[in-house]
Formats: sequence, structure tokens, C-alpha cells
Amino acid sequence: MNLTPADSTLSAAPNSRATPDRPVTKNADPALKSDPTAGQNASVASVTHLNNKLAEYLTPSEMKKVKEAYRFSDERHLGQIRKSGEPYISHPIAVAEICADWKLDAQAIMAALLHDVMEDTDVKKDELIERFGAPVATLVDGLSKLDKIEFQSQIEAQAENFRKMLLAMARDVRVILVKLADRLHNMRTLGFMIPEKKRRIARETMEVYVPIAHRLGLNNIYRELQDLAFAHLYPLRYKTLSKAVKAARGNRREVVSKIMESVKNTLAATGIQAQVYGREKTLYGIYRKMRNKHLSFSQVLDVYGFRIVVDSFANCYVALGTLHALYKPMPGKFKDYIAIPKLNGYQSLHTTLIGPYGTPVEFQIRTQEMHRVAEAGVAAHWLYKDEEASLTDLQQRTHAWLQSLLDIQKQTGDSAEFLEHVKVDLFPDSVYVFTPKSTIIALPRGATVLDFAYTIHTDIGDQAIAARINHEQAALRTELRNGDIVEIITAPASRPSPNWLTFVRTGKARSAIRHHLRTINLAESTELGKRLLAQALTTLQIDPVLPDTMLEKLLNESSAKSLDELYADIGVGKRMATLVARHIRGLMESDPNSPQPPAIEKSSGKLDPVAINGNEGVSVQLAACCQPIPGDSIIGQLKRDQGIVVHATDCDVAKRQHAKEPDRWIELVWDTELTRRFDCRIKVLVDNEKGVLARVAAEIGESDANITYVGMDDDRDQMMKQLRFTVQVEDRVHLARLMRNVRRIRGVARILRERT
Repeated sequence: MNLTPADSTLSAAPNSRATPDRPVTKNADPALKSDPTAGQNASVASVTHLNNKLAEYLTPSEMKKVKEAYRFSDERHLGQIRKSGEPYISHPIAVAEICADWKLDAQAIMAALLHDVMEDTDVKKDELIERFGAPVATLVDGLSKLDKIEFQSQIEAQAENFRKMLLAMARDVRVILVKLADRLHNMRTLGFMIPEKKRRIARETMEVYVPIAHRLGLNNIYRELQDLAFAHLYPLRYKTLSKAVKAARGNRREVVSKIMESVKNTLAATGIQAQVYGREKTLYGIYRKMRNKHLSFSQVLDVYGFRIVVDSFANCYVALGTLHALYKPMPGKFKDYIAIPKLNGYQSLHTTLIGPYGTPVEFQIRTQEMHRVAEAGVAAHWLYKDEEASLTDLQQRTHAWLQSLLDIQKQTGDSAEFLEHVKVDLFPDSVYVFTPKSTIIALPRGATVLDFAYTIHTDIGDQAIAARINHEQAALRTELRNGDIVEIITAPASRPSPNWLTFVRTGKARSAIRHHLRTINLAESTELGKRLLAQALTTLQIDPVLPDTMLEKLLNESSAKSLDELYADIGVGKRMATLVARHIRGLMESDPNSPQPPAIEKSSGKLDPVAINGNEGVSVQLAACCQPIPGDSIIGQLKRDQGIVVHATDCDVAKRQHAKEPDRWIELVWDTELTRRFDCRIKVLVDNEKGVLARVAAEIGESDANITYVGMDDDRDQMMKQLRFTVQVEDRVHLARLMRNVRRIRGVARILRERT
């Protein structure tokens, strides 16, 4: 059953409206800009091409449903044109064609044809449910942007759109397959966009869609999107590199032919049935290697590689041995992704050999089944339905990752934070470690022990206190390496610390820690937020006790669900007390019935100092770099999800960070009533003689201070030694008394307070 255009005048309607977000096709005839008939003819050709692809695997009844979706989309987009002058329907047809290449089912093809009708026309989800069924309508809804909602910024709108799409993907992976097809066609046809828009779309593609394609194992899409984004982000670099590759292609043709012939003959002599393909690195892959390793193009020797597809698992390793006998392998350049597949299910043996004329050549060895998964990833589920059993592991990996998106969503406060966590998890390089029971866990490069703990289970992460790596004690911040055997040590009373956010790597760990800090410590954060807002209002000469009507207005104009949530957001640094106070002042000035605040005499609107005592819990953290104690002049940094971090005013770290974000700092003072002791580091230079450490430690104890850490240098040949202590003191006066007492000890040459 053939698909035919619903209207012969769809590219030349008088009321046509251009759609700037929908660029022209890359290979479109220039005449399309002025000849609507040419655009329509191209559309008809595309419909015929799509029809032929679908007829290969869809049933007649499914074809009928697809035809209905096409006609509906064609009617709704009637009069809309792309920048090229093509009828807009050419874009949904092209997206459906890409999906047909993966042999996606009829529902996904229908969603591809309808993917813009909710966004660009007045069609509602209920109408799609009625005409095409709930599954198709849900797919289209997951692909549609939130255009009808007003956001405070473009960044917030973009983040919320991504969150909607990724959560829809977590429930049905077909959403992201159709979205990637949509993005691929838009990237292929980006030529008619203005330069600024090209760069924005290309950057978004490189940051989000390229990693998603890689994470799902869609390597063909991944490579093409990467190169297209590179071409639009850095057009001059792309053109220069493209010319260099074309020139090198001719120079190296003889080498490539010689290697190809040698490999084929050697494998055949060994009795291995194999297909050998020459393979060229992508332009972006070459550019990235040049940039990361600071190489010129002439220094990137492995521009070409070879892929060997054999008939069995065992022959992968036989072929590897055969190649190593033919050419010498480069040390450290062998990777076995068959024994330990990548996160996205990719399996191959990688080895780099020294070919003729001393040229390094990379070989990838895999079976036909591995090759299918490597190229199509999760889409192989539709491409090769007769071999579903072989893809079980890949499907399980994908399902686990998609489920983690839902877990992160449950623990995340806003869209920008959600997107931040997801971007972290899309990091392509991985490190593989083992549980004590030899289960392989894949983590992003740079992941720590704590990331491992949260990957196992959120409760294990929350209660972690230390670990054993390869049976040796290790701290939670220890970075993991390939092959490590990791065992987590937990304590039921242990709870997450805000400091953990400074070294965890995975999105799941970050979202779980932030969720805990928001919920478990809600009372502390709420109380601190109240104090900060009261201080800010007092500075603006506004009574901190606001009338109920004003509080109701404030909540209506913020995303907070309650007053306590608003206070908590201020307490953990998600909202600035000064900005909230100024917003309240604006509301009062715009309401004639509200008591008007007096004119502000302080031109800076500077906050009065906030008093702290160090017992506020996780809402107030003392900075590890300078370890302030009572008596020090202090200043506070409002850090997102960490509350206030207290620094000494003369701290070098604080000075650098204050210069970057001056609006996130407030003045602090010590409370008059202090009931705890504070850590402080001291360094003591002593004669290298017997008993000196014992004398210094005893004097610190006599001075009513507790020692929590002691260390010294290991050079026994030195005449002097440096002793380092972390001691707990009441305040600066107590510290001064302790230092005077230690300075009197025989053998002590110098003592000073140590700061980073």
C-alpha cells in the first residue's frame, strides 16, 4: 500500500509560515528556494523511498496505520515550509526513513511522522490517543517540547525539555531513537541556519545527543553526529583537516593496500573465514587526538585502521594471535572488550601493531553478531529480532541505565540539576572494577570508592565509612583503577557529608547525596534559611515578619511548594537571601495595599553579619583549607546544596573564589555562646632527638587540647624534624596559650599555625 501526498499544493500555500528551527536539507537543490514544485517533487520521491523501506518488514495492516499517520501529519503541516523552501512534511518523512533503516516498529514510525504535530500545530495529546492509540501519543508527547510553559530563562527551559525527553526515554527507549533520528536529520540540514543558531544547536548536539548515542551503542549515529557538530562548531578547522585527510589518503593508499592483502592472505592460510575492512578515523576523532595529545596532523599516524569480522568467538583470539605473528604489537595497546564489554554493550578486541614502514595500525576483531551490536546498539533489537537472545546482556545494561535515570529523577530538585547528573553519567570512558564476589561493575573514569558504593545500593553509599581495595584499607575518596577488587565498609550510624559532593563522579551518587542533605537535614537548613532571609529583610529596612498575603504572593511566584521549602532552599544555597528579599520589596512596592518599606539608606544593600556557633549541623561547614576558629575574622560562601562554608577572611582560597562569585558571599561573626571545640592545624619544627614527640604531645594534653592527627617527615638524616598536629581548641586565645607552652619545650625550634 503506497503512501501518497495528501495535497498537491503543500509547498506553495499563501498562508505558509516559515519554521526557523527547521533548516534545509544538506543536498537540496538550490532551486528549492524559489521553485515550490521542485520541493514538492523531492517530497514525493522521499515518500516513495520510505514506502519501499517499510514494505520490506511491516505487515499490510501496519502499513495502513502508518499511511494514516502520514496523511494526518501532512494535513497538519500544510503551508509550513523549511528555510530551504521545501514543504515541512519532508522533515518527518526523512526522520521516519532513518527509523526505517533500524526497522523500528509501526508505532515508532508513526511517532516519527507525527513527532512535531503537537509542538508546531494545535493538535492535542487526546486527539492523538483517539486516532492512533495511547502508545503512539505517548511517544509523540515525549518528543514534544514544553513550549506552552513560561520559564525564567532559556537554560531552564532547555533543561526541563531534556528532562521530559530523558524520562520518556527511560520508560520507552523508542523515544530517544526517534529523537536521535530527528536530530541527525536536522544536523544534516543545518546549512540554512544563521551562524549563532548553528553553533548553539551543534554544541547542544555534542554535549547531549552525541553521548546518548554512544551510551546506547548507536555508533554509526554517534560518529556522524560528532562530525556534523564539529563541522558547524569549528568550520575552518573542519575544512583544513578534511583537505589534509584527502591528501594523506592518496599518499597512504599503497600502505593500506599492502596491509589489507597481507592480512587477508595470512588469515586465509590459517583457515579463518574473515571479512577485512579498511577503516578511516572520523575527522573529529583525528582532531580530538591532535588536541588532547598536542600533535600536528603529520604526527597522527593511525588515521587508518582495519576491522576484521570472523565467524566465531574463538576465532577472534586466533585471529589476534595470527596478526601478532604477522606484525609486532605495540606494548600497552591491547584491549579486550570481549571479556569485559563496554557500558553500551560494545565487544571487540583492539590491538595496535607496527605495520610496514613503521606505521602504527589499529585492528578491531569481532564476530558478526558483535559487529551488529557495535553498529546498531539497542536498535539491533529491532534490526535482528531473530537473534534477540544474544542481545539479552545489552538490553539488561540499557535497562539498568534507563532505570538509573528514574532513580535520579526521584532524588533531584530541579531540571538543571537533573541534566547535570545525566551529563556526568554520559561520560564515555569507563573503569572496570570487581566486587568481592567477582561481579564486574563499570564506572566512569575518575570514579571513587563512594561512587562504587552508591552503584551497588543507595543505602550502602549513605552508610559507607571506608573500603578495602585489593584487601588493603582505603578512604572513600580513593580513585578506582581497572581491575580493583573493592569491598565497602559501612556503619549504620554513618550519614552522607556535604564534602562528599567534592569528589564523587557519578550522577547517581551526586543526586543521592543531595537528596539526603535536602531531606534528612531539612530542619537545620530551614532554620538557617529563616535567619538569612530575616537578616536580608532587616538590611532593606523591612519587617522580617511578613503578612500572610505577602507570603502567599511570594510562593505563587516561586517554584517552592511551601514556605519551609523556600527557607530550606535559602539555607542550602539554592536561592540567594538577598535576591529573595529584594523580590519581596518589589512585591510590596507594586501592591498599593501593602505597607511600603522606607527608602534604603544603605546603597549597597549589604547584609548584616550572621552569627554562627558551629553547631548548626551540615547547614554550616568550616572550610578545610583554613580551618577557622573563634577569634578569627570570618566570611561565608553560599554553596549550592552545602549551605554556608565558613572561611577566614584572609584565606587565599576564599579570596580567589570571592573574586569569581562575589554575590555568593556574606559576612559572618562568631556567636557569643560556643559549646564545642574546633580543629586547627599546627606545625612544630623540632630537633631530631629521642623523646621530642612524646614531650610535645604531652604538653598539648597539659594545655587542655585534644590531638586528632599527628604526622612527621620520614627523612632520618635531617638535623630537624617537622611535626604536624591537628588539635581541638576552644578559640584563638586557647590556641595562643597552647603554642606558648609548646614553644618552651626543650628541642622545639619553632611552632606555627598551618593553613593550606
